[in-house]
Formats: sequence, structure tokens, C-alpha cells
Amino acid sequence: MKRWQGLGVLISAGLFGLVVSCQSNAPVEPVDPTEPEPPQYQTTPYPWQKPANFPDPVYDFSKNPLTQEGVRLGKTLFFDGTLSHDGTITCGFCHIPEAAFAHTDHTLSHGIRDQIGPRNGLNIQNVAWSRTFFWDGGIRDLDLLPIAPIQNPVEMGDTLTRVLEKVRKSAKYPPLFKAAFGTTEVSQERFLKALSQFMLTMVSANSRYDKYVRKEAGGTMNEQELRGLNLFKQNCSTCHAGELFTDQSFRNNGLLPNPNAPKPDLGRYNITLNESDKNKFRVPSLRNIERTLPYMHDGRFSSLEAVLNHYASGVKDNAALDPVLKQNGQVGIALTKQEQQDIIAFLRTLTDQQFVADRQFQPER
Repeated sequence: MKRWQGLGVLISAGLFGLVVSCQSNAPVEPVDPTEPEPPQYQTTPYPWQKPANFPDPVYDFSKNPLTQEGVRLGKTLFFDGTLSHDGTITCGFCHIPEAAFAHTDHTLSHGIRDQIGPRNGLNIQNVAWSRTFFWDGGIRDLDLLPIAPIQNPVEMGDTLTRVLEKVRKSAKYPPLFKAAFGTTEVSQERFLKALSQFMLTMVSANSRYDKYVRKEAGGTMNEQELRGLNLFKQNCSTCHAGELFTDQSFRNNGLLPNPNAPKPDLGRYNITLNESDKNKFRVPSLRNIERTLPYMHDGRFSSLEAVLNHYASGVKDNAALDPVLKQNGQVGIALTKQEQQDIIAFLRTLTDQQFVADRQFQPER
């Protein structure tokens, strides 16, 4: 992708300039023809910071520096039905701010003309740390991510070319593009980078668990939650690893094919065509897990209790089953009901109340 770099603005001393211009015998400084053109606009840097307990992000911010103006443009696009064929579906329709930008209204995501997609929409929090996107990892570049839902016939059902034309014809966008990029020209690169800028601001790292780890005020955890944390580390952290609570791998977790699906969803295999990748799906982050129901790629579980029951007694052995779910001849993860409740108590400490209620992520009213 072309590298775009913002230009600054030259703020003239208007009153002083006016006085000088009125003096007929004022000395005129010679103009150096080799001097660069004066900058035409100025952007305001967006105050993005890496949380203290997080690893370094993988997104290259040098290729798309965050600005207040770029984020505002991206947010406007994110909540605009113009991006869909019939104007009814926005990015925010499937990625709901109060649900940590997951899709909680339906088991499977709905698109234009109330069509039903094959999967439940993944949340898009903390995307600066994501190496791949979607349940099958079909996209590897955040800046290309919006193209897939825009052009999916059962999601937004349009083409990127047509969407860009609609944006160009909208009266509200020229000043927004001008403020963000110094030009009213709506290009594919600027359109996609603006959306990336808004999504990159969706950083969730202020849960009670985070405050506990960072030894901040409000980070107290009770006895059950601490038991759950220890159980989680022993039984779940191989896949849901680190402060992101995902190792971003693709794994077969012993789910039977969904009988309600129009056709079998083979997950990662659809991308790689490797037999060993059949029925493998991306390990999702567990941050804000209390808010992102339903669970699994097809939304088949409506509660955390159902998820843990699956791992305790519902895992189906198969040739591609992940080794962590088949150890010492035992399939699944043996947990008592009390242990399950302890883990759930811990998982609820991963809810970032400030993030899910933040007005900056809400559409403009």
C-alpha cells in the first residue's frame, strides 16, 4: 500500500501580516524558490498509548499515524449505512459498542435483506495486536479488513468501488476527508485507513483484572475470583494466553458440525486447504467475554456455563482434535461444577466497564 504521511499547517500571524502589508516602504524579503511548499493543513495527533501490561502491538502505526481527524472520519464511516448495498447495515450493526464490538443480537450475523451469515461476528477490540482476522484468519491486514464484509453478499452486499462512489457523492464527507488527509478526494487507501484508525482506538485494558495486575485502585479480587484465576491458568491459558487472552492460533475444539448450518463450515481449511486445518477456528480473546455472547464461531452456546460444560463433557474426539483436549487418554477438561463457577467468576473480572460504556465509541446522535 502507498505510504501516506500527513502534512502540517502554517498558521500565519494575521494581524501582523496585515500591518506590514499596509506599509508601502516596508522591506520585502526575497523568496527562495528552493523552499518547500507551505503546508496546507494540520492534523491533531490521537493520544494512543500501549497499556502497561500489554505486549507491543503488531500494527505498523508509522504507515497510518492516528489523528483526531482521521479517527472522526473512520467513526463516521463505521456507523454509516452507505457502506452497504441498501443502506441498512453499518459496521456497527454487527459490531455493537456495548458488546465490546461483538454481535449479540443473533446467533449468526444478519446482513442486508435479513440474510443470515454462516458465523457469529467476532469482536474487534484490541485489533492493534491482531495478526489475523475472522474465525478462519482469512484477512491478515487490518487495513484490508472492511473489504470482506462490504463485498460479502450476505453481509453488506456491495462493492468497494460502488461504496466509494456513494461516499464521494455524500455532502458530509468532503470536509471530513479534507480535515483528515488534506484533500477532498475519496480514495480507497484513505477510506480504509480512516476505518482502521477508528478501530485501532478500540483498546480494552481497564478491567478489574487489569487493575489487579497493575496494582491499581479498584483491582481487588475476591477469594472465588482468585481461585478461578488459578484454575484458568492451569486449564485454559494454553490457548487463551497472555494479557490478550488468546494465542491467536487456530484449533479444533471438538465441536460437532452445526446441524442448522446451510453447509458445513470447515474453518481454517477454507483458507489453507490443508486437511489438518479442517474444523479449526481462531481462538478468540476472552476479554469482555461476559458481554460477547453467544459463543463459538456459530454462536451455539448462549452462556459461559454452556461453554464450560462443553469442555468438561461435550468435546467430541476426532482426528484433528487439538492435543490439549486429549491428554493422558482423557478427552476434554475435567472440571467440577464448583471449579466451573470459579472460572466464570474470574472471567467476569475481564469485563472493562469503561470500554463498553465509552461515549467516544457510540454513533453520533
